[in-house]
Amino acid sequence: MYTVAKRYLRHDAEAEDAVQDAFIKAFTKLHLFSAEVTFGAWLKRIVINTCLDVLKQRKKELINLDETHLKVVDNSLDDEWRITDEYSIETIVKTVNDLSEKYAIILKLFLFEGFDHQEISGILNITETSSRTLVFRGKQKLKALLKTPQHATGY
Repeated sequence: MYTVAKRYLRHDAEAEDAVQDAFIKAFTKLHLFSAEVTFGAWLKRIVINTCLDVLKQRKKELINLDETHLKVVDNSLDDEWRITDEYSIETIVKTVNDLSEKYAIILKLFLFEGFDHQEISGILNITETSSRTLVFRGKQKLKALLKTPQHATGY
């Protein structure tokens, strides 16, 4: 769970505190665990939500979207998105961390944690369309950043 927290919070102490807070929350809410999902998945969701709460407490703007200005993205292009084997997983993770926070968080939820758009919309309190749009734009920014010389050969 510490590894999950570290993906969202860059400082070790913050990640440790978030994991501890998540375990306390899980212990106090254990009676709500319904076994619809595995205990690990339930706990992981609590850890992620706790990390997002920490980010919100820092008063950073996670996602600043005006729904009226969102363009509908052609998701058929999304299926063609691939990263070649020339990039290590470490390079991709570090590059995602170099993105702006709104794209880094949504890509971590989508690519690393495997949440679908419905789950992401619930976690971040945005629409599924916003989730799809942010993932699409985040992937574009990630691809562009991976093409820069500093990322071309890894770190």
